[in-house]
Amino acid sequence: MAELQPQSGTIEAHALARHVRMSPQKARLVMDLIRGQKAQAALQTLRYTPKRAAKHIEKVLRSAIANAERKAEDAGAPLDVDELFVNTCFVNEGARWKRLRPAPMGRAFRYQKRTAHLWVGVAEHHVAAAQRVAAIEAEAEAQKGVRGTARRVRKALAGKQGGPKKGKK
Repeated sequence: MAELQPQSGTIEAHALARHVRMSPQKARLVMDLIRGQKAQAALQTLRYTPKRAAKHIEKVLRSAIANAERKAEDAGAPLDVDELFVNTCFVNEGARWKRLRPAPMGRAFRYQKRTAHLWVGVAEHHVAAAQRVAAIEAEAEAQKGVRGTARRVRKALAGKQGGPKKGKK
């Protein structure tokens, strides 16, 4: 499956939860449900998924959305949270906790408690990003026109009055 590559100008953010006490295999089942969905739809999916991993993944997704909002705020760009989608998400295996269980005749059986690293990345949809960039450029162009008009009017008024121009005494 081809991975969606966000274009330049899009806002991307991610969040990571490390050493979550669950099997990575079980967490991957839930991650596969939200991959590629819009962020709000993914939150609804996680809220009603009857798996233990859904609660942890929902927490990481909310953190990624908050990171995207913060990144947009720092850049001074407006961000519509409804246009965010789950760009990438995956589960890596964390450290294993080795434990011993008593067995008959003084022996011990070894078992492992698995941990997982949850990684969720969100990005702004490229259409929304293009609209946002176009709106910013239009606003800049409008401001540029206003400043230019004011400058031309001042220059015309100074010329009509016949008074001294800037720089001459």
